[in-house]
Amino acid sequence: MAVVVVESPAKAKTINKYLGPGHTVLASFGHVRDLPPKDGSVDTEHDFAMTWEVAADSRKHVRAIAEALKEDNDLILATDPDREGEAISWHLTEALAKSKALKKDTPVKRVVFNAITKSAVTEAMKNPREVDMELVRAYLARRALDYLVGFNLSPVLWRKLPGAKSAGRVQSVCLRLIVEREMEIEAFRAQEYWTVSAELTTPRGKVFTARLVSLAGEKLEKFSLKDSTAAEMAVQAVTSRDLSVNSVEAKPASRNPAAPFMTSTLQQEASRKFGMGAKQCMSAAQRLYEAGHITYMRTDGIDMAPEAVMAARDEIKRRYGADYVPKSPRMYKNKAKNAQEAHECIRPTDMGADPEKLRLTDSDQRRLYDLIWKRTIACQMEAARLERTTVEIGARDGQVGLRATGQVVLFDGFMRVYEEGRDEEGEEDGARLPQMAEGDALKKGEIAPEQHFTQPPPRYTEATLVKRMEELGIGRPSTYASIVSTIQERGYVRKEKNRLIPEDKGRLVTIFLVNYFRKYLEYDFTADLEEQLDDISAGERDYKEVLARFWEDFSAAIEETAELRITEVLEKIDEVLSPHLYPPREDGTDPRQCPKCGAGRLNLKTARSGGAFIGCSNYPECRFTRPLGVTDEAEAELSGEGRLLGHDAGDPIYLRTGRFGPYVQRGEANEETPKPPRASLPKGWTPDIMDLERALTLLNLPRLVGSHPEDGEPVEAGIGRYGPYVKHGRVYANLPEVDEVFTVGMNRAVELLAQKAARGGRGAPAAPLRELGEHPEGGKIAVMAGRYGPYVKWEKINATLPKDTEPEAVTLDQALELIAAKAAKGGKGGKARTGAKGTKSAAKTTAKSTTKTTRRKASGATAKAGKPAK
Repeated sequence: MAVVVVESPAKAKTINKYLGPGHTVLASFGHVRDLPPKDGSVDTEHDFAMTWEVAADSRKHVRAIAEALKEDNDLILATDPDREGEAISWHLTEALAKSKALKKDTPVKRVVFNAITKSAVTEAMKNPREVDMELVRAYLARRALDYLVGFNLSPVLWRKLPGAKSAGRVQSVCLRLIVEREMEIEAFRAQEYWTVSAELTTPRGKVFTARLVSLAGEKLEKFSLKDSTAAEMAVQAVTSRDLSVNSVEAKPASRNPAAPFMTSTLQQEASRKFGMGAKQCMSAAQRLYEAGHITYMRTDGIDMAPEAVMAARDEIKRRYGADYVPKSPRMYKNKAKNAQEAHECIRPTDMGADPEKLRLTDSDQRRLYDLIWKRTIACQMEAARLERTTVEIGARDGQVGLRATGQVVLFDGFMRVYEEGRDEEGEEDGARLPQMAEGDALKKGEIAPEQHFTQPPPRYTEATLVKRMEELGIGRPSTYASIVSTIQERGYVRKEKNRLIPEDKGRLVTIFLVNYFRKYLEYDFTADLEEQLDDISAGERDYKEVLARFWEDFSAAIEETAELRITEVLEKIDEVLSPHLYPPREDGTDPRQCPKCGAGRLNLKTARSGGAFIGCSNYPECRFTRPLGVTDEAEAELSGEGRLLGHDAGDPIYLRTGRFGPYVQRGEANEETPKPPRASLPKGWTPDIMDLERALTLLNLPRLVGSHPEDGEPVEAGIGRYGPYVKHGRVYANLPEVDEVFTVGMNRAVELLAQKAARGGRGAPAAPLRELGEHPEGGKIAVMAGRYGPYVKWEKINATLPKDTEPEAVTLDQALELIAAKAAKGGKGGKARTGAKGTKSAAKTTAKSTTKTTRRKASGATAKAGKPAK
């Protein structure tokens, strides 16, 4: 008998199927201990001693494991096969030893498996080992560094740069990449250039297109035709000459499949093909791994187990035929410097299980599994065979030369299954060219000049950012997703149309850190530190020496900022960001001159509430202000006091702009009215069309349409966060156009509301899928259809059905057990509830009836909810 500990309930559930009744499988629910967020958690004065604390949420899970060990004196740690998994196992043994749950004679074994399959789990159980302390020490070094940087640098930001949230060892470097790319884009000046293409016809009447590549005997470079005059002269040169084929060259070519996925390439491809963020991608991959569908998803490795390679080849032959199977297996070599991150590639655990066979219901999991399955199968398929044709065309005097290129796929190979996406669209050879031979005379059609402008470097997507981080050696597979998510959650970066754009707050933080902590934001420094951490995991460095060297320089840098005044910091940032904050004006006047008073100069200021803005140096005589991101003069006019539209009932009505765009406001904020009435301009309404009448129509919303003919209750029209609507009681129905809010009548409103109610709109109670009967404490129990799957409902308690349980198969006893478990965990609200009658007693009753077998089949949380009677 043994207690097996994994990270999550889903993983516990899958493993439990393979281990059988001789094991109690419990979940730790991730890390059980961490450094408390207070000074001294890493003691730099005493050899970097670290003080750990069991998190409040983790205590019950550690307690459940300790309880299980009282009966089964054998502990098997089966956490993930990487540094984080090793750390969780170490933390668990330390926490259990400290609570005296581990006896001296308790055997503790560590097992690892790269996939949650019966064969992998069984084989791992046969080959246990001890906790790898080299990996643990690498974790300790990384965690200590992150604490030392975050806990010491973030307060500097708070004091010197109001509104800043935090800084991090890797997150700040990642933010720098995005900010510097934005500054490149802003500094970019487009350059004009032209190309000339000709529509030509072969002697057999087939039409194709060729582009001009030489003129007057000279090869054309990108900027050779720099304006329309040069382009028109080139057009005349082609038009005035007869053209013929100088040469036709056809070359065979082949294209090989991409390597199987590792963490970074999976995140990149999921972003390219589905627009998935790194966090969303890893969440779906985690669930696929825990369900046993794919191998471990945090890896730098691209090699594949020999048995998996052979299974892929067999599947390719079965599905597509022997022609698609290469003579010898394709072998992919790991590029990872750090062996501990280089597990096997991310692949399906069963090559025969295509997406249709698995029937995954979750959209993200289904799309991601389809991607992984196709990439894995394709990586072992035959190369695609192509033929690329180049036709050189010219005039007899050699003054003009044109070229046409094309390609044709002779054998699709791996392309039958999968092709890798691209970050940016590039030029591709065209389709098949018509048949022609050297000396063929060509008839000219349209000769067209085309204007082009050079493009600025593109903003990063999450995919290209992860790719760049990987190229620079910043971060590791286990950290990419969290880093990219953190800078967005801190409000330093926003995502628009899948592109990452720095907020002004992010710019300020980056400029501050680059100027006062430049060494720690250097890409080479961060990458070198990552390599040192990798050396620790390989047993080649002492982690405390790495910490000591880092802290010696870093603490000195922190000390140097102690005397810095906020005004100094703002002046420096103002200077560095001046091209962004004060772009040249069209009329050539000083961009720093205040547009309101004309006498003051604009400069960077901080607000009492945090954050920064542009203000006039003539304050308080001139109160002109504008947000950092607003440089347009017309938009700037609405900042600060805004535009006075008129008065209504003695109140001034203003048009202003704020963080979420333009809005109208009645009066000013004061003690009596701290939040004066406001209304955002709806979609389609621009500041230039706003007058007093329009402003008052917005401020007077919602508008009373009338009394509903059925119950006499009011029907209202308004504009909400989801757009224009009509409302009756708790039922809301959308209006197609904003203008309808001001014109919709009762007949139209009643019709829309009735349609919404018939579709099960808000306010119309959902019908249960099944009614199971009465609860012992009173009240009906029913099975309901929910947004996240079916659940059982009693009073205010909703308990989700397990994934393998169909709504039609649920019994009253099962429902009671699920409700009791949910009540014991705190019901819907999170804390233990006593509002719904009988929840505590129901939990207690069900707990008494739950058997020891139930506990062994469940995770830590379920085991606690259904604690067996002794």
